[in-house]
Amino acid sequence: QVQLVESGGGLVQPGGSLSLSCAAPSSIFSFYDMGWYRQAPGKQLELVATFTSGLAPMYADSVKGRFTISRDNAKKTVYLQMNSLKPEDTAVYYCHAERKTSPTPYYWGQGTQVTVSS
Repeated sequence: QVQLVESGGGLVQPGGSLSLSCAAPSSIFSFYDMGWYRQAPGKQLELVATFTSGLAPMYADSVKGRFTISRDNAKKTVYLQMNSLKPEDTAVYYCHAERKTSPTPYYWGQGTQVTVSS
């Protein structure tokens, strides 16, 4: 059963921008920390950006100043605005929800491909 629905990936030239969206049901959006991970070919899954309860959003060093995570509480949607994209940002991006105290501590989206190439 799909819980997190992503959209917005695609092909963009270096220096360009893309925005990803992740829609979640209220049962997840309201109670879980939501964020984004990515996995490039041949590389490990890495955290890109995430909200953490009561704290400021966290970002990977590689995306600080270029990517922004945000949320729309009315739409139950989390966004990742990606600017000044680089070829090394090419990866499958996954929406992620985490609540370690829950019987289901993690949810993942299906993944969306982001390709940065000229």
